[in-house]
This record gives sequence, structure tokens and C-alpha cells, in this order.
Amino acid sequence: MIQRTKNRIPTINIDGPEGNAFILMGYAKRYANQMGKDADVILSEMQSGDYINLLKTFHKYFNNVVILETMNPNYLNLDL
Repeated sequence: MIQRTKNRIPTINIDGPEGNAFILMGYAKRYANQMGKDADVILSEMQSGDYINLLKTFHKYFNNVVILETMNPNYLNLDL
């Protein structure tokens, strides 16, 4: 049986279905609750702009918990 090592940070491929804004906000809510952060504040910030803002906000709060991965050059060049 193959298992994920405990030290590996999970990834979210935003090029696929997990990159949907609502899915990402669901992840954000779950991670915020697990970390004891105010999910409502984070979700409000994520929704305060466009999709790029959503990605930047997600990364701001959860970059040490999960890696966002993409092959989209528009997202690879973001200043995260």
C-alpha cells in the first residue's frame, strides 16, 4: 500500500476542478477552522476581488499548509 509521508505538504491543482473558487473557499474554511483562524474574515477577503485576489489571499493564509500548483502562466507569474 502506498501512503503519503507525514512530512509532505498536500497540493491543490488549481487547473482542475479543485481550482474552482467555491472549492478553494471550502478548503480555506476547513484549514482556517483547523488552525483556529477566523474563517469568516478570510473568506470575506477572498471574495473581495477577482480570482487572482482569491488565490493571493488563499496563499497568504495557507502557504505553509498546502501548495497551489498550476501550469497556467497567468498564475505562475503571480507575486505570491
